[in-house]
Amino acid sequence: MDAVSARKYLRLYVPKLVTVLSEGYGWRDLRSDAIAGLTVAIVALPLAMALAIASGTTPEKGLYTAIVAGFLISALGGSRVQIGGPTAAFIPVVFVVIQKFGFGGLILCTLLAGLMLIGAGLLRLGTLMKYMPQPVITGFTAGIAVSIFSSQIKDALGLSMGTVPADFLERWMAYAQHLSTTQPAAVALTLVSLAVIMAIRRWRPGWPGFLIALIVCTALGVGLALPAETIGSRFGGLPSNLPIFDVPHIPFERTRELLPSSFTIAFLAGVESLLSAVVADGMIGGRHRSNGELVAQGVANVGSALFGGLPATGAIARTATNVRAGGRTPVAGMIHAALLLVFMLALAPLMKFVPLAALAAVLLVVAWNMSEIEHFRHTLSAPKGDGLVLLLTFGLTVFFDLTVAIEVGLVVSAFVFMFRMADAVEVSAGIKLLDENGDDRAAGDDASQRARLPPGVEVFQISGPLFFGAANRLDDLLDQFQKPPRVFILRMRLVPIIDASGVHALKTLLERCRRRSIVLVISGLQPQPQRVIRQMALHPHEGELYFVDHYEAALALSEQLCPRE
Repeated sequence: MDAVSARKYLRLYVPKLVTVLSEGYGWRDLRSDAIAGLTVAIVALPLAMALAIASGTTPEKGLYTAIVAGFLISALGGSRVQIGGPTAAFIPVVFVVIQKFGFGGLILCTLLAGLMLIGAGLLRLGTLMKYMPQPVITGFTAGIAVSIFSSQIKDALGLSMGTVPADFLERWMAYAQHLSTTQPAAVALTLVSLAVIMAIRRWRPGWPGFLIALIVCTALGVGLALPAETIGSRFGGLPSNLPIFDVPHIPFERTRELLPSSFTIAFLAGVESLLSAVVADGMIGGRHRSNGELVAQGVANVGSALFGGLPATGAIARTATNVRAGGRTPVAGMIHAALLLVFMLALAPLMKFVPLAALAAVLLVVAWNMSEIEHFRHTLSAPKGDGLVLLLTFGLTVFFDLTVAIEVGLVVSAFVFMFRMADAVEVSAGIKLLDENGDDRAAGDDASQRARLPPGVEVFQISGPLFFGAANRLDDLLDQFQKPPRVFILRMRLVPIIDASGVHALKTLLERCRRRSIVLVISGLQPQPQRVIRQMALHPHEGELYFVDHYEAALALSEQLCPRE
């Protein structure tokens, strides 16, 4: 590798914090980041404890993770506004690892996952994450949501039972056997917590609903002396000292057994962090460094493990909260981690009174949000192959194993794709997936075609199947224009097939056009794309989206929308 290539390679891993500071950072920036950091810390405080308890460990482990990993992800990451910490996606795999191998086994898993993420980033595999089929992600996420929901029934109802079984069916059988031990006080606190969260979301969406619900339930529990289990009664008091660098016994002899779980943790951390970074980019109009983000996630997981924490990744909800609160640089995430440390040290004596039923209610809401039921139904309306992948991934995630669900989902997606390509190979042979010329070869000279475009109109053509492996090609189309056009024509005459990811990419393109006040015109849809787009409810909308039969009609429409002077 020559010096120029080496510099280009190293630029992939420059933290966004360095970029921000080199651009200039003043008191106004610090004030905005401090407000955002405080807001996110208030949201993250109850979540970190709830996630740790649901994972089968003590609440301070979640706080250590949010503090150590959250700071490192912001300081070293490739996104300006990413907030890192423990997330609900890890609960099923972490719970099983702790049950089978103890907390030392989880530490080893997290260390291995961190090293895998660092390796993936250095090998520049971050760009491959965008090729993950949408039905796999949707089914996997919904399956995890169901697992989280089922794991909270014990605390939500206050059942008197031993350790909750890891297996989904065994867990519900155990609940049924102990249903007679339901504690009315716990049920009441769960309902109060849910009611408070829902009311705040409806009437005061800017308020920290999770924290307020915990405060209300804690006050009720203490004031009325309710016989409901609390953090203190189950775990004792929370530590009021700094996280200590202390590695517990690690069963290195069981490394081979732990590799599948380590891979699952690394996969979850990589996918969720990059999805969160993409969402953040859309909110702030930025662009993250995917490979640098993976390296930062790896370092953060190693750091979290060495301080006795849990696996960590970018948290979409907390990242969105950070952006809405005014955070625009990684300093906001670092402040969030520092304030969590302050909260832990200052509030540790009070946290022991928090009812576990209230924390269970928090996670029930998290599970509901994570399930994305409407998106699940929407994906089911896609072609049968996508629906099969969705349901198979969902079922395997709930009833079997997360690693198996990922592997089978990807394999079946590949077979579905190959089946579709077999039908389309005659049409698509030798044709580029995306042709940036304004016209196809049969329409004549490109220059003369572009000369016919009215001012403020741009045109691109897609050639070939728009499937999960090519859908990301639409992501950067609008970024190629120095000045955004008023009308954007997307020619799809040479697109023989489209799948759920392709329709999702079109919807994302449409949303970006809406934000920039660009009218999107799609021309020349073939029967299969036309049928799938109609099935998945992507309909024309006056002034925003039009479908026309051919390119000449698109030109005529653009003349009406952008008349020449």
